[in-house]
Formats: sequence, structure tokens, C-alpha cells
Amino acid sequence: MIDINNESDAEIDESVLLRLTQENLAALHVSPDADVAIVLVDEGAMEQLHLQWMDEPGPTDVLSFPMDELRPGTEDQPTPPGLLGDIVLCPQVAEAQAEVAGHSTMDELILLTTHGLLHLLGYDHAEPDEEREMFALQRELIAAFAASERRRSTA
Repeated sequence: MIDINNESDAEIDESVLLRLTQENLAALHVSPDADVAIVLVDEGAMEQLHLQWMDEPGPTDVLSFPMDELRPGTEDQPTPPGLLGDIVLCPQVAEAQAEVAGHSTMDELILLTTHGLLHLLGYDHAEPDEEREMFALQRELIAAFAASERRRSTA
């Protein structure tokens, strides 16, 4: 089950984040019955979480809190249901980053949600080889979702 809770003041199309997460879980062969929560919070709440969990001041764009340490499955052996964890997003930080990057806030939230989901599934980018793998997969998932959304809008 995918639970999305917008606790921020930002107007966000939650249905896009729902479709994105569903498609990413399917692409990574994770059971559709895995539980993931996506929470959108304002800068103050994100700053508190960032300080509490990462010991870093200021709000950040995304935090991930893995639970059952699930990993991506394969077509033959999908990941069983379980508690994947929580992704916390800050739309205000995403909006500022989107302006710098030259794309929409929703495009930034799609990137951050995908990034957060990969962290829930054990991906990291601390080492150069891990970063290459994670960011390549992130680009692949986002491109596949964009193609799916284009097909959806022309249907």
C-alpha cells in the first residue's frame, strides 16, 4: 500500500506521485503489497527531521527511512510484501531546486521520490561506483515514468 500525506502548504498532485511509486515498485519487482509512506512537509518540519536524523542544520529536499530492509527483486523472484519505509519530501526545497535546474516543481518531486525510493531499497551514493549505479537506475526509472505519462495523456 502506498500512503501519501501532504502536511505542507504546497498544492501537489498526489496522483502523480502515486502512479510514479506504483510504476517504480513494479519496475524494481517489489510486491505491490509492500507498504511505503510518502509525507510532504514544510521547511520547518524538514529542518527538524534533518537535524534529528542526519545531525545537519537546515531543511533538505528528501529523507528516507527504510524499515524492513527490502531489496529489489527479479521477474522470477519478486520482493515479498513488507514495510518498505517512509519518504519525506519538502516541496519548498524542491521548488527552489527546480528553479535552478530549469524544470517544474513536480519534475523535481518525481526525481526526489524516485531517489528516496531507491534509498529505501538499499541503494546509496556514498561511493563513486554506487553513485553511478543508483543515478543510472534513477534516470532509467524517471524516463520510463515520463514515457508512461505521455502515453497516458494521449490515451
